Amino acid sequence: MNYIAKYLEETKDIVDKINYKEVEKMVHLIVGTREKKGRIFFIGVGGGAGNSTHAVNDFRKIAGIEAYTPTDNVSELTARTNDDGWDSVFVEFLKTSKLSENDMVFVFSVGGGDKDRNISPNIVKALEYAKKVGSKICGIVGRDGGYTAKVADACIIIPTVNTNTVTPHTEAFQAVIWHLLVSHPDICVNEMKWESLKIKK
Repeated sequence: MNYIAKYLEETKDIVDKINYKEVEKMVHLIVGTREKKGRIFFIGVGGGAGNSTHAVNDFRKIAGIEAYTPTDNVSELTARTNDDGWDSVFVEFLKTSKLSENDMVFVFSVGGGDKDRNISPNIVKALEYAKKVGSKICGIVGRDGGYTAKVADACIIIPTVNTNTVTPHTEAFQAVIWHLLVSHPDICVNEMKWESLKIKK
């Protein structure tokens, strides 16, 4: 019970420390992307890849924004990994997708990428390309945010409240924040299923 109580206390602590202004900035950037008929490309590995898949669904269905993630296409992902290397899988996907200044690249990552230490170089290369073409960049990351935090137009760094639980809290709060975004009244355009049902109490 001690671990359970501690973990949930950490969760409450993180909520109190989230940068609300940065979330608000994301809302405006996402609305702007939709107004320009831009697309959102979600990128992440591991848990970030799973979160990207879920977020694509929500941004398409609830927010009415065209969205994709390269990790959903296993055939392309593995072919590019096999033929060209893991480092370039995301940037090549973005190039083929004709990423433009109207689009957004949205990162889900614990470390945010680190070029010098060769951590998540595929994320770093994708963001370098996004900067080059003028795409907006958003991210929900952990620790110090890494490369993502350095180059993003808006970036939520999930506060570290315990160095032993950085990854679970970061990946969990990625879901909390993107659900906040798609349900925000400025972004939500399609009522969600359970919210649409008028159930008598």
